[in-house]
Amino acid sequence: MKKILLIITLSLLTSSNLFASEWFNQMKFNKWLLENGHSQYLKNGGEPVDYCATLKKNSASWLHEECGNYPEGKMITMNNLDIKIKNKALSGTNIAYHSNPNRDTLIYYLWKYSYRDRGGHLKEFKPTNSSYDFKFNLIEDEFVKKQMKTKGILSYLYYQDGEVLIDELSPKERLGEFLNNETKFYSMSMGKSVTSYLVGHAICEGYIDGVDARVNDWPIIKDSLYHDQKLINFLNMNTGDQKYIDEFEDGTSKLGAYEDRDIETTMRLFFRNKNAKKSKERYNYNGFVTQLILNYMKFKIGEDYDKFYSKVFNDKIKIKNSIRYGYTSLQEHFGNGHPNIMATRFDYLRIAKAIMDDYQNGTCVGKYLKEIYERRIPKGSKEKEEPLFNRTKSYGGQFHMDFPGLKDQIIFGMGGYGGNMILIDVENSRILVVNSLHYNNKKYKYNHKKLLYDPFKKGKG
Repeated sequence: MKKILLIITLSLLTSSNLFASEWFNQMKFNKWLLENGHSQYLKNGGEPVDYCATLKKNSASWLHEECGNYPEGKMITMNNLDIKIKNKALSGTNIAYHSNPNRDTLIYYLWKYSYRDRGGHLKEFKPTNSSYDFKFNLIEDEFVKKQMKTKGILSYLYYQDGEVLIDELSPKERLGEFLNNETKFYSMSMGKSVTSYLVGHAICEGYIDGVDARVNDWPIIKDSLYHDQKLINFLNMNTGDQKYIDEFEDGTSKLGAYEDRDIETTMRLFFRNKNAKKSKERYNYNGFVTQLILNYMKFKIGEDYDKFYSKVFNDKIKIKNSIRYGYTSLQEHFGNGHPNIMATRFDYLRIAKAIMDDYQNGTCVGKYLKEIYERRIPKGSKEKEEPLFNRTKSYGGQFHMDFPGLKDQIIFGMGGYGGNMILIDVENSRILVVNSLHYNNKKYKYNHKKLLYDPFKKGKG
């Protein structure tokens, strides 16, 4: 039999170390390592090696890979990283909150979050005009540098009074060798706040009547507990849906993986029955409500929504690199948009600055931002269920508000899984952007008081 050469760019450990569902991702991961000059992390410098030789003959893994059919070897590209993917410790999609992954595992998940192809999942909006260019007056902050050497922080930007004062990337020996200013950082929850900012523009351009408009003209949610509620209820996450969604209870949802479904399917499975009743209005943080907001906004804007988004990203925010935002497909009328976002570190800062500028300049969108601040609601008992870096007293219009230790300061917070955080002091012109890969209450717990809150007490410099 001829020698079969399978050059499958795959970072592969033994089958006992990997879920079967990770196989395809591992192939793409190793291809990325090879094509981006990281061959030091590949076995044999990236040249194909015999995978079957790494398995015990006639073992379950050996049989599963049909190694008996490759007498001269199943030649694939393998890596030399000690990637740990364990049930209940690391999920296939996210690094589980309680886990303490090693550096090799962080490299794999950095690729998964930032470099894996999401072309079929997120819509790309490219820059079409000149970007906003920041001024720099950099200072050294040794505590920030020290934290970034051991935690999951990838980027730390601090902006004050028109200048970037702190600009730090993860050290090269940590994760910095895989990062640059064009790296896009993925977040689901920070996309919630971006969705709200877009809603403000949709209101100001006349597509939506206002935050008190009743969502009663959208057929997709007819006969559900969401029908005929005011938009402000959706923005504040107090729609009375806690009977069906409790993401803090088990990290998921009683609806199951609603992120993988369109709204039409979720409504049919869970809400279109006589028992689907609205509960008492209270803060209930979840991703499904933002999914509803995004798709309702698409419904109201109609065929112009791509132009609408592009206009906000380019004319208002003045992005420098492309932004990926929202899911799209051929069946958008079923409500398949998800408020996920990928943006570079400085484009996140541009988004935050645009929000601050609107608030300060009293534009129509600025008035919207002031209104959602005034109509924020207390988190109540749910406050203590949130991670420390995001544990605020109030929530308003898809932003976290009333941060501990920052009393009487109007700060809009955009928090996300893994320790991602953007704080916008709209009155004192201070912005902090933290892009983070992982956060927990143990090894990966960064000092949120010194890193997040202290810069807003008296400023820097």
